[in-house]
Amino acid sequence: MGVWSHPEISLEELLKLIKGFVDILILASGYQSSGHFAHWDPLNIKKAFQWGLFFENVLKSIDDNQDSVNELDAAVSELTSNPHFPQGLTHLSSVTLSKARYFILEHLIRTLPMRDSHIKAVLKATIDMDLEELQKTEINYLDVYIDKLKLQNEEGIMDFSPIPCPDDNLHVKVENDIKVDLTTFAIQGIKKRLLAVSHVSSIETSVNVLAKTITQVNSNDGLLHEEQNHPTAYVWNHWRTRTLSYLLDKRTIRLVSGARMIFSAPKVQWAQVFEQLDISKEGNTNFCETIELLLLGCISTRWDRIIQRFMSNSHEQPLGISTLYEGVHKLLLERFQNVDSMQQKQHSKKEQEIMEYLEVKLSNQIHHLWELSPALVAASLPPWSRLFEVYASELLSQFKGKTTKIRCCGCIDDNKEHIECEVVERIWCVYVFHVSKKQVVL
Repeated sequence: MGVWSHPEISLEELLKLIKGFVDILILASGYQSSGHFAHWDPLNIKKAFQWGLFFENVLKSIDDNQDSVNELDAAVSELTSNPHFPQGLTHLSSVTLSKARYFILEHLIRTLPMRDSHIKAVLKATIDMDLEELQKTEINYLDVYIDKLKLQNEEGIMDFSPIPCPDDNLHVKVENDIKVDLTTFAIQGIKKRLLAVSHVSSIETSVNVLAKTITQVNSNDGLLHEEQNHPTAYVWNHWRTRTLSYLLDKRTIRLVSGARMIFSAPKVQWAQVFEQLDISKEGNTNFCETIELLLLGCISTRWDRIIQRFMSNSHEQPLGISTLYEGVHKLLLERFQNVDSMQQKQHSKKEQEIMEYLEVKLSNQIHHLWELSPALVAASLPPWSRLFEVYASELLSQFKGKTTKIRCCGCIDDNKEHIECEVVERIWCVYVFHVSKKQVVL
């Protein structure tokens, strides 16, 4: 039998309200379930704060009854352990509920993108809430409020100079029972958000400079090799430049970031997201973008090492096209013989789940892989997967001029050798990631 002892609300009723609170937090993160922006005006934000205040009062009333707190935590833990529960809120507990208004405010501040109208609405609602709280205990509540803001500003709490906020998490001050009003909390959070945006902007600028520098250097190297009559080196340089341009592109980096977020959830959740996109339909205009996102999910946690692999490849001696072919052909034979041991070697459960999902979705549409970056396909398809077998076998067949449903080039039709065509570029990418003796551990 339970030990819940709140006189006005049962644990079952409270849990129902907590589920509603979770919905509010999801909307506070910036988006509706449809994917559209969640609009928050000052009135709705105040209503959300009032929900938070309700939970704070409930927790305050049972604060001296540890058995009731433990029973609540056990019930909340069971709720958050459900695979369909939002993964970003799995740390929900009696502690976060006891500071529920700050928890809501933290989510509102982290909204992406944080528009000017949203900032104004957040500040107006927090100021109103603080004034209402002071009005309960102070006659000259407005003067008291202004004096508090002046004092905090003098102490540097509200200083807007570019110095990182000392707390990694906004709610640390609140959890440590240090008296922080909603206004101060909001301003500190907005300040930290602005600093983060500034840092991201600096990183984006650096990546753009790096991408341009690499392209220019590789282009110059390519011209040098061409002048020295090394056509193979020139072709490798061209492919490498194109690959690095894709890997360092702002769009690609954003997709990688999105993939990390999506695939941090259990399979039952991320699979549901993709099922809603209905990517199995051939006519879906977003089909290739969705497949690209799935492939990026396989390598998102090792993105820097993927780039490192191509960077290190720039120091390798270009090989003959026949050598590339033989290397991939040998790898394919090894796959047939040792597929089980390959699957067990240094591949995460998450990657296996994504591959299984892709194999079903691409079972009759394998040709879509040829619409994506050769480097992305090569890096994301592990040799043990069925997709790798089909993809590599198709490439080798095309190289040999065998009749296939997929055609990457017209070299055979024009009686030309495969030298600079897409077939060889894709074989080269597979060689770089899975065959080269200097390959780093991915």
